[in-house]
Amino acid sequence: MLEIYNETIRDLLATSRTSIQDGAASKYNIKHDANGNTQVSDLTIVDVRSINEVSSLLKRAAQSRSVGKTQMNEESSRSHCVFTLRIFGVNEGTDQQVQGVLNLIDLAGSERLNKSGATGDRLKETQAINKSLSCLSDVIFSIAKKEEHIPFRNSKLTYLLQPCLGGDSKTLMFVNLSPEVSSTSESICSLRFAARVNSCEIGVPRRQTQMRSLSQG
Repeated sequence: MLEIYNETIRDLLATSRTSIQDGAASKYNIKHDANGNTQVSDLTIVDVRSINEVSSLLKRAAQSRSVGKTQMNEESSRSHCVFTLRIFGVNEGTDQQVQGVLNLIDLAGSERLNKSGATGDRLKETQAINKSLSCLSDVIFSIAKKEEHIPFRNSKLTYLLQPCLGGDSKTLMFVNLSPEVSSTSESICSLRFAARVNSCEIGVPRRQTQMRSLSQG
């Protein structure tokens, strides 16, 4: 699990809070291979075998995530959070190995500077959040228009999500709206963004299978 904070990747499962905050020193690098798989170098990877283990990791990561107070939100997420679950299985009838990747992304909310009252670190965070969300919007717009060049590299967020928005993935987006009248303009912007996402045609998800060797049986 990781967060993208001010265009810096932080390992939310690092052994200490200091290690998480000093993530820039580790220089986590995003790498895509020829098969469309994505890896982040030096990121903590944990093997899990039950839903309870997954739940425990999610709680641990949530405690390390960057949050801050603004005039619009008492506990505003100041980063984008990415949870990646790699699933491996075997069809005992055919001996086929099947694998898949599930990415759950919690995007930080976009805030208008004049409403958030952000200053200092909060201001820098808000600007970084809004810029990365704008980059995501540009990518979605380019995909919807079927342009040859998709600007995935314009932000860490879009570069990390490149496989999720590729031709062999299935992507779902859920938009949270505030019921407050004061947030009407933000809600309209979110709905417009959702409409743009809905207009994209990504493709057909790829199924990854391979035969298991007899020595593994």
